[in-house]
Amino acid sequence: MSLDHIDRNILQIIQSDFPLVERPYLQVAESIGITEGEVLERIGRMQEQGLIRRLGGLFNSRQLGYTGTLCAMRVPPEDIERIAGIINEYHGVTHNYLRNHDYNMWFTLLAESDNRLKELLAEISHKTGIDHILDLPAVNLFKVRVNFEL
Repeated sequence: MSLDHIDRNILQIIQSDFPLVERPYLQVAESIGITEGEVLERIGRMQEQGLIRRLGGLFNSRQLGYTGTLCAMRVPPEDIERIAGIINEYHGVTHNYLRNHDYNMWFTLLAESDNRLKELLAEISHKTGIDHILDLPAVNLFKVRVNFEL
């Protein structure tokens, strides 16, 4: 998939300096010298190609009162798809990865409280049949943002 300089400019703006105005795509268009329609068409194309997964805000879950943890499970290879499907049904799951490790499925889970987090982990354990879920809450947050230089 090839990106021209206009696509790269659009991506740079929407990832790091998205305008919070009534017509943000018009402002993006004006800043790079194209029409609002062209910005929307290019973003739509990049979404269809899978280059853009989603457009939306990033919120500080801790400041909103949520708590989170990194979880790991040992999932038998024949159960990976089934268990990934169960985990992905939870709204508080933000990431879910398969790794080449004894603990091969890793996911992050957010909840309204530590108690709710424990309830959700117990529920996931029950639904998946995986008795042990490694629960690794963050001790310190160092970085949560990435900005790709385009």
